[in-house]
Amino acid sequence: MKEICAVIRMNRINETKRALADAGLPSVTARKVLGRGTGQVEYLIQPDAAAEFEQTQSSSERGAKLIPKRLLTIVVPDAVKDKVVQTIIRINQTSKSGDGKIFVMPILDAYRVRTGEQGDAAVDEQT
Repeated sequence: MKEICAVIRMNRINETKRALADAGLPSVTARKVLGRGTGQVEYLIQPDAAAEFEQTQSSSERGAKLIPKRLLTIVVPDAVKDKVVQTIIRINQTSKSGDGKIFVMPILDAYRVRTGEQGDAAVDEQT
């Protein structure tokens, strides 16, 4: 199993959720986060999102602004990893700084609380 963590633009979350669901991967956890990379981010891409976070508004501060993002967490069987990663890239790639990052990590085990299923069966969307 793999855990896929993707940091994406706030304004791409609905498209990303829809594309993942259309690909047969409806389960996702999303969190609002703040962060930035090393590149010069084009702030105009996310004007509405900045209003929600005071950390992005202070232009008089020295240093880089923190940008509102979404952090998606998806746990899938190994066989589905590439499909998830390619779907996220396809929807979020604008070729501009700030498109995001995807991290893939191994998961040792998983359990479905409702049924007690373990391993791939616990994260398989078919059950």
